[in-house]
Amino acid sequence: MSSTSQLAKRFREVMLDGLWIANTNFKDKLKDVTWEQANTKVGSLNTIAMLTFHIDYYIAGLINVFEEGDLEIRDKYSFDLPPIESQQQWEELLNKLWSDSEKFANLLEQMPDSKMNEGFVNEKYGTYLRNIDGIIEHAYYHLGQITLIKKLLNT
Repeated sequence: MSSTSQLAKRFREVMLDGLWIANTNFKDKLKDVTWEQANTKVGSLNTIAMLTFHIDYYIAGLINVFEEGDLEIRDKYSFDLPPIESQQQWEELLNKLWSDSEKFANLLEQMPDSKMNEGFVNEKYGTYLRNIDGIIEHAYYHLGQITLIKKLLNT
């Protein structure tokens, strides 16, 4: 199995269908969250909706680069979630996350392994491999937060 295929598998595990590291994934963890729960603030923590938007923001940004576009995302905008005022809007956000996640994994699988050691957009960002590993680790980090917020909301 190529390196890019292995990375795509790891990415799908955290986002869509895996149980290996965290024994859960985003899709499983968010399947029963209502829009009201997604918007509920627990103390000073981000909401589940904000974290969902945030992780998709970065995935979509990397997709743009994978498709030969520019790196247009900026950290300062990564939590700029438009208001979610209905279950339909929440489901649209979730469907965007699932669609972007699958697209990201598919694009990654199509990359040659040699691309992993190439510079990513700008020298200060390191290599493609560093950024792909980073998005996977970033996803696990926020999956943990979502898991804890759900527990707090359900107690």
